[in-house]
Amino acid sequence: MKDENVLAKLTLIVRDVLEDDELTLSEGTTADDVKDWDSTNHVRIMIAAESEFGICFETDEITSSKTVGELVQLIQRKLQQAG
Repeated sequence: MKDENVLAKLTLIVRDVLEDDELTLSEGTTADDVKDWDSTNHVRIMIAAESEFGICFETDEITSSKTVGELVQLIQRKLQQAG
């Protein structure tokens, strides 16, 4: 899957979790840049991403990504391992 496709799906997930249909993410976006992206919503986003992409994150991976781009790369690695 291309990075752009992962980013697009991730954007939909974050919009859904945060209930913000106008939200736009870029690879440089951090949780601090997004209103309501707190620790609780971060866990909800990660669980939704696991479900959407059919992957499982290790506990340390849930907090390891500091930017959306790093999260996209983590999802890509998980997809490759699963594939």
